[in-house]
Amino acid sequence: MKMLKSTLAVVTAAVVLGVSGFAQAGATLDAVQKKGFVQCGVSDGLPGFSVPDASGKIVGIDADVCRAVAAAVFGDATKVKFSQLNAKERFTALQSGEIDILSRNTTMTSSRDAGMGLFFPGFITYYDGVGFLANKKLGVKSAKELDGATICIQAGTTTELNVSDYFRANGLKYTPITFDTSDESAKSLESGRCDVLTSDKSQLFAQRSKLASPKDYVVLPETISKEPLGPVVRNGDDEWNKIVRWVGYALLNTEEAGITSKNVIEQAKSTKNPDVARLLGGDGEYGKDLKLPKDWVVKIVSQVGNYGEIFEKNLGKSTPLEIDRGLNALWTNGGIQYAPPVR
Repeated sequence: MKMLKSTLAVVTAAVVLGVSGFAQAGATLDAVQKKGFVQCGVSDGLPGFSVPDASGKIVGIDADVCRAVAAAVFGDATKVKFSQLNAKERFTALQSGEIDILSRNTTMTSSRDAGMGLFFPGFITYYDGVGFLANKKLGVKSAKELDGATICIQAGTTTELNVSDYFRANGLKYTPITFDTSDESAKSLESGRCDVLTSDKSQLFAQRSKLASPKDYVVLPETISKEPLGPVVRNGDDEWNKIVRWVGYALLNTEEAGITSKNVIEQAKSTKNPDVARLLGGDGEYGKDLKLPKDWVVKIVSQVGNYGEIFEKNLGKSTPLEIDRGLNALWTNGGIQYAPPVR
């Protein structure tokens, strides 16, 4: 009798999981292919990551990750639609199935990865850390000089806890003012409502670029946390998880191999390098394992670029953000970006 009850409990739990919104294996890819596009959740307007350009097109490194997924699945990077979400909305939109992938400068943490029905595939779009943006008139050169400061923080982010931990650890006091959007936080800094703005450093550079006088503001030198930012999917759908993971790894592997949007077509035809041949579909059936075509990597790079191209176009020195590659350089160039091989 006890064994029967245990069996019934297991079956009941399985049924509950099956109808409670957790994705079943293959469900996301099937749904994406049926509707003909990838629904991607992005920020509500963060330069360099995802923001509408003058024509209304969503541009940025997070948006390009979703275009790369669309290119891999459909062979067409334009088969993607974007949902602009604030920090509070983003996880609910993914959990409910409103979006297929969240690519919104989101930090991978244990509680998010293990306790919210979410899954971080492991590709890190951008290695970041929390910092502080201050008006030069404040005369502050270090975060340790911020005792008693009023600090603007975006609600629903890991930044809130990181700042609390940092100030407590250093015996400092502060007054937080929280806002739902990053734009509200930046406007409050500009108006003088708060002394400094805190967020991931990449976001600080992005927000500074939108201020009326960007050169009046400085990002302080301290980085007070680890913020590995990357795409997020629903837990329980290994097939979709692996596609998103290996799309990210393909972006890194092609940069490392010197494969760019300009030479990928020719490389696919003529390479004598066995690693490159496997990567570009000339040798083996590695796309088949992911339910993708042989030339899935060629489609990604020819239409979206490799990781380095995407980074420089959206965040690099030629952009208003002027961000160095830093940790986001390849491991071969002093950074920590590193991808397993396609083989």
